[in-house]
Amino acid sequence: MTERYDVLILGSGQAGNPLSSDFVKAGKRVALIERAEVAGTCINYGCTPTKTMVASAQRAWQVRHAGELGIEVDAMRVNMEQVRARKRKIVEQFRTSSEKRFASGQPELVRGEARFAGPKEIVVALKAGGERRLAAETIVINTGDSPTVPKIAGLKSVPHLDNVSLMELDAVPEHLLILGGGYEAVEFGQMFRRFGSAVTVIQRGKHLLGLEDVDVSEAVEAILREDGLTVRTESNAIRVGNKASAVTVHLEDGTSIAGSHLFVAVGRSPNTKELHLDAAGVATDAHGYIKVDEELHTNVPGIYAVGDVKGGPAFTHVSYDDYRILRDNLILDTKLGRKAKRKTTDRTAVYVVYMDPQLGRVGLTEAEARKSGRKIKVARMPVTSIARATETGESRGLLKAVVDAETEEILGAAILASEGGELMSMLELAMMGKLPYSTLENAVFAHPAYAESLNTLWGHFEE
Repeated sequence: MTERYDVLILGSGQAGNPLSSDFVKAGKRVALIERAEVAGTCINYGCTPTKTMVASAQRAWQVRHAGELGIEVDAMRVNMEQVRARKRKIVEQFRTSSEKRFASGQPELVRGEARFAGPKEIVVALKAGGERRLAAETIVINTGDSPTVPKIAGLKSVPHLDNVSLMELDAVPEHLLILGGGYEAVEFGQMFRRFGSAVTVIQRGKHLLGLEDVDVSEAVEAILREDGLTVRTESNAIRVGNKASAVTVHLEDGTSIAGSHLFVAVGRSPNTKELHLDAAGVATDAHGYIKVDEELHTNVPGIYAVGDVKGGPAFTHVSYDDYRILRDNLILDTKLGRKAKRKTTDRTAVYVVYMDPQLGRVGLTEAEARKSGRKIKVARMPVTSIARATETGESRGLLKAVVDAETEEILGAAILASEGGELMSMLELAMMGKLPYSTLENAVFAHPAYAESLNTLWGHFEE
């Protein structure tokens, strides 16, 4: 028997959860289907656990370097079991809070694996056993993505870690090898170096963080090397092997690198294979990501995709904005009679890499701005020029902003600095208000705050 609902939501991530509640408030009968933990990747395996462990690693680094500020520390030891316990406690706290929305039974939480049986019909293989058939005119896919396992000879038979299993270690690895040079590789690499591991990053590309401008990538790499990481760029892994307690990565140039643990961080793949999207006629790209338009419609009327499963920037704040787009377009516009629709093209690209110092990024890179054909100016300033940074002993990094030479409008920025994410957010607000950079240059910020850098950055335009 097929059970009828108004709305079915597949996946309880940062878009699916609040959307399910808003549909209920709008008087709809809603079922949310979740095969794993409520609250999705961010809370269970991504942002929350990672950043709690980054904080532990940063505290360890500060203790080790306390002598630079005249504080003598006799001994320090990293207790990974306690680091892990703290991480688990915070994750449980956040997940429990998220689960409360299902306590009343509306939205109804259905635990199991979903697959399409037709354009508007879902079969759920229940976690407790058995199946249920559910149907609805509106279906939202929010199933996220998972770590990619590359096709490297020997990898299937060699024990290796992903971001989830890496955070469950109860002891500090002796030598952590990392395949990949993206955001996860940078954050986890620095983290485990600070916990006490030897760390080698093996990156196939010419630079770490390949989407960044070259000067920003080089500054990130310099900081990691200064922290004691070994960074091997332009190094293509062709084979992996293990013997006794060692894992060995063999490179295309004939060299090899041995370590105690291997962390594979070469990217993510969409969770779409199990959905049987062909049964619904939902189109995907060559990588399996669901194709959507700027209002998050798939090619099948009434079916939408939100969050990481649709491709594009895989960030929690993007997923949450996807939720707001559907909320406004499907619920609020219907109630208020609005004609204007919210779109994904309305938002600015923004994110933070939680290395130390943080890399905050907003808007266009220099390379993107030049490619657009605009006449631009670039301001670049070392963090050593910020008084507050020197006073706190956190003076590594750089500030870089790209502006329109004719309008003085800020087009984008990369802030590699202590609290770089917060400084970047100040620039984002200026960009939202279309303020010229000269407004920040002449603003009065409290001394000696990091914000004062937004007075002085504009004095560093390059000729």
